[in-house]
Amino acid sequence: MYNDEKMILNVIKDLNSAGYNNIVVVDDGSKDNGYDVVKDNSNAIVTKHIINRGQGAALQTGMEIALDRGAKYIIHFDSDGQHDVKDLDHMLDTLIKGKYDIVLGSRFIQENKIPLKKRIILRLGIFFTFLLSQIWLTDVHNGLRVMTAETAKKLDLQHDRMEHASEILDKVKSLNLKYKEVPVTIHYTDYSQAKGQRISNSINIAMKLISSKLRS
Repeated sequence: MYNDEKMILNVIKDLNSAGYNNIVVVDDGSKDNGYDVVKDNSNAIVTKHIINRGQGAALQTGMEIALDRGAKYIIHFDSDGQHDVKDLDHMLDTLIKGKYDIVLGSRFIQENKIPLKKRIILRLGIFFTFLLSQIWLTDVHNGLRVMTAETAKKLDLQHDRMEHASEILDKVKSLNLKYKEVPVTIHYTDYSQAKGQRISNSINIAMKLISSKLRS
């Protein structure tokens, strides 16, 4: 969570209403009052990074807390309201019944009203990820994921910022994890789009990933 004071309680409420009560919220150095809002108005476990480290670091912190508390399955769920809690039961069922290591959400398998600029960036990301990691998916930057605890331990994210999305897929491939994509709904609002990635930032992420690959 980063500056999501306006949305976070609605997200938690939706998750609670669907029966998901073991929620970990990581405030990634927000400048608003999100941490106090969650702490004072929900039963979620909440922790805070002193500085803004990035989404990858927040996810790693959240996974470590969940694992320490004995989680069997872990879900990545964004705090800006773009994900739909109705997708989670199907994703978990797919993971468990199919004995997958990780299940990945895809906005392209079913109809979603995706802004044109966003659609172009996401499509380019598919080809870039294939060239870099040799894994072909229909949606490579979807933050909705469900995984086993064992998979969460193996991921051990090293990229603190948005490069983590490609790092996860790189490790899915290199660790030979059993995975599956399933269709999910993405709610695009003015709020969520304002927090989305700019084209310039996407280029910076690509350059960092290429540099990392060359060094490894």
